[in-house]
Amino acid sequence: MIILELIGDLLSFFTGLQFNKDRKKRRTFEKENNLPKKLMINPNHIALASFITLVILFCFGYTFYQHIYSNKKNTIKELTKIDTILIETKTTLGSYPEKLTDIIRNNPLRKNIHLDLWGNAYHYKLTKDGANYILLSKGLDGILNTDDDIKLIKE
Repeated sequence: MIILELIGDLLSFFTGLQFNKDRKKRRTFEKENNLPKKLMINPNHIALASFITLVILFCFGYTFYQHIYSNKKNTIKELTKIDTILIETKTTLGSYPEKLTDIIRNNPLRKNIHLDLWGNAYHYKLTKDGANYILLSKGLDGILNTDDDIKLIKE
């Protein structure tokens, strides 16, 4: 590995020397012939700009991937946490709350517990007898009853 790095550094150095030699020759020619200066970019700078562009594209791609796939995994965890809170509420009060926002109470840590990681409100519905409930996230598309919905049904 060290040898490859050394070879890369030497190639970069000699490329820079050759560029400076060519640029000096070009500037002399432009001066002698009264020509405007031509834009000349060092090949090492082009390689660096290409690398930075690839890193930025990778970061955007990774962020997009995280937004779609990681949010789904974390929403499942959050649904489980909400399920635990709902069970505690039923144990304490004797029934499930009418609305999901009722479990917030005065707890500032729960102020956004009714929103999934895409910013959509969870769909919470009690069964007719009030003994069970359906809790689901609308998923990435934000539309109810589609394939990307994440469901937790308490029966």
